[in-house]
Amino acid sequence: MSTNAIMARILRDLSTGNGNGAGLLGGDPARCARAIGVDGIAVSLGTNGSLTELVWSTPGRSSALEDAQFTLGDGPGLDSYVHGALIAVSDLETTDPHRWPAFLPEAAQLGVRALFCFPLRLGAVSLGVLTAQRATPAPLAAAQTDDALVLAAAITAALLVGGGRRAAFAQAEPHTALHRAAVHQATGIISVQAGVSLVEAIAILRAYAYRTEAPVLRTAEDVVARRLHFRDNHDGTAAPSGNRD
Repeated sequence: MSTNAIMARILRDLSTGNGNGAGLLGGDPARCARAIGVDGIAVSLGTNGSLTELVWSTPGRSSALEDAQFTLGDGPGLDSYVHGALIAVSDLETTDPHRWPAFLPEAAQLGVRALFCFPLRLGAVSLGVLTAQRATPAPLAAAQTDDALVLAAAITAALLVGGGRRAAFAQAEPHTALHRAAVHQATGIISVQAGVSLVEAIAILRAYAYRTEAPVLRTAEDVVARRLHFRDNHDGTAAPSGNRD
């Protein structure tokens, strides 16, 4: 099958809602990654200036990379979403270490050497970002960049068509299959326990996960299971499961 035929099939499948995006996007992200010449891709949606939900990705490195950016609140994907700009880094090892000081060591540990982030925008509205990664340093060829831009536009269109489902994901409604459902729940719990806003609550959750070198999802699950609470303090207090309200 020619590259054009493969891309045509990918674009057609995106709007079906029958892929690996839990009903939000259709098609096969691994096929998309191969079509644009990268090792993996991920689509994360954003709200309130932060990437909050991973909705479509190849397994393994790409998912872990998105979780790292989410935990740290730092990285090229977040910058691409906030500023609505394409960010292409063909070799992360040669990047200024001050640009993403928390993210770069994590990317190196995951074995990611090149990153390409395409914002999902409609005019001034930013929905999220498409991130492509490689384990070896190399820029995208012009044709690959063009295909990635077309893919990003098609994903944006599919998200707009599925606006109701997208809103449900963003708002963490119970019937949606969220990658970070526990994080949304834990944020609400911490907000009540610590008496802070939701924005401050997610910052507290991230800080605890970073300080204890634990994935933010696992930390959130501890909060939801009442193994960890932030009542009367912002540093976190461990407690046996079920012993705290």
